[in-house]
Amino acid sequence: MRIARLGEHSEWDFCCQNLSGEWLALSSMGIKADDTPALIHLFPDVESAMQAGDGKPWHGGTGQLCPVVRPSKVLGIGLNYMDHIREQGTEVPKRPIVFAKYPNALNGPFDSIVVDPTLTEQADYEAELAVIVGKRCRRVDEANALDYVFGYAVANDVSARDWQKRDSQFSRSKSMDTFCPIGPWITTADEIANPQNLRIRSVVNGEQRQDSSTTEMIFTVSQLIEFLSQTMTLEPGDVILTGTPHGVGFVMDPPQFLKAGDVVRCEVDGLGAIENPVVSS
Repeated sequence: MRIARLGEHSEWDFCCQNLSGEWLALSSMGIKADDTPALIHLFPDVESAMQAGDGKPWHGGTGQLCPVVRPSKVLGIGLNYMDHIREQGTEVPKRPIVFAKYPNALNGPFDSIVVDPTLTEQADYEAELAVIVGKRCRRVDEANALDYVFGYAVANDVSARDWQKRDSQFSRSKSMDTFCPIGPWITTADEIANPQNLRIRSVVNGEQRQDSSTTEMIFTVSQLIEFLSQTMTLEPGDVILTGTPHGVGFVMDPPQFLKAGDVVRCEVDGLGAIENPVVSS
């Protein structure tokens, strides 16, 4: 099932897509979810209502908002694709490289990425597979880890490379406002047979930059959930950004960083695409 957040300004709703391609508003099913954790909690009611044929098409605003609302954590993984390792000539990490990408960075699937040229001259794109946690998990093992996934989405882990180098850590450079577009919807886990066999791409101004597959991941989705849940409880609605493949801007010759007027499109097979214009503040 696809779950989007549709609307504009103060008028919005979570909506589910039926087999005819119509978006049905949860509110028309008598279901009120103010954020993604609440949506996940109420999802059995959503499934029952959909099976019963309840719900009316959404007739609110036409905008498409970020489907991830108020997660307790957004966790990123660095250097998790072998082709990205090869293009940099760096060593393969022995364990996942984890950083926080704070929720203030969350952005809609078609909203503007704001790059302040007084703060960064090296804003970079990173197409990623986003994992949305569906159940509270603590110290789960790899064999059962996918049971805790609610769904998947497309993400762009926008990064200020100059801040990343200056700070010698990732969190601040990746957590500027608008630096985490996610969408265009959440595709529930039952629709994705194998998250380790998905083509992933990015296109900037019509030029393909990244074209790879999640088969290149060093640590799989299952392994990441096992690793992260050893030291922290993952909550419903939490997001794991699973790393980016080769083709990012800072490794190009010469480097190609994002600037006002650019348009970045990120795609993952089976999950749709997000497309964000870049503006200056």
